[in-house]
Amino acid sequence: PDLGRRFAERKRCADLECSMLMCRGKAVRDFKGPDCRFVNFKKGEAVYVYYKLIGESTELWAGSVGSDFGYFPKDLLEINHNYSNEELELPTDETDFVCF
Repeated sequence: PDLGRRFAERKRCADLECSMLMCRGKAVRDFKGPDCRFVNFKKGEAVYVYYKLIGESTELWAGSVGSDFGYFPKDLLEINHNYSNEELELPTDETDFVCF
C-alpha cells in the first residue's frame, strides 16, 4: 500500500466504535513496521485484533500488543480465539491512519 495516505477506505469491526475485540492470535514471526502506524511484535506474542481493513489493503489488520496499537500484516497471526462473529462494514477515518 501507499504508506503516505489511507491504507483502505473501509474496515470491518465488531461494533460501531471498533472498540470491541474481534479475535486474538499468536504472532508466527517477528514484525517491525515501517513507521509509527504499525505495531511491532515478537514471535509468540499475543496480538489482539480490533478491526480488519478491506478494499485495497486487505492484508492489514489493526490491533494491540501490550499497550501498543497499530497495523500489522494479517498473515503473521495465527488466530486462537474469536471474541465476536459479528462483522460490521464501516468507512475508515483519517484518524485511523495517524500516529499517536
